[in-house]
Amino acid sequence: MHWTASGSLDSAFNNFYNVSMEDDGGGRLNVASHFLVDRDGTIYRLTPETALNRHAIGYNWCAIGIENVGGEGGAEDLTGAQLKANIALIKYLKWKYRDIEYVLGHFQHDEARATGLYIENVPGYYAGKIYPGPGFMEGLKKGLKDTKVKFLN
Repeated sequence: MHWTASGSLDSAFNNFYNVSMEDDGGGRLNVASHFLVDRDGTIYRLTPETALNRHAIGYNWCAIGIENVGGEGGAEDLTGAQLKANIALIKYLKWKYRDIEYVLGHFQHDEARATGLYIENVPGYYAGKIYPGPGFMEGLKKGLKDTKVKFLN
């Protein structure tokens, strides 16, 4: 689970589709996510779920990335419509891919290593994030209590 740190769909979309980005130690490869959820709850599929996307260091090989428009300036401002859309999307993904076990916020990157899913071949490659925040994750947890997905904390 991510937020875009931008206030509009256009700015988020343009960030994902820049021709290239500065080399941040992991190569000149742009970030990507499978889904983008606008502030009104509209869900956009950016890539197939089976595509390898660069959105969560060490977990890209196994994670389906969901970005939410918002979080500009670090504000925990994701909307109720986004929460509902994410719950519906995760339920759909859990139905489609029954072996999905976890819903993780990017801020839980280090803690998620206990899942055994972390694999990274570039030593020291890391990006600590604060999003999407514990409040949004708690809302997801409540909305997904009838599924078998696991949450950290």
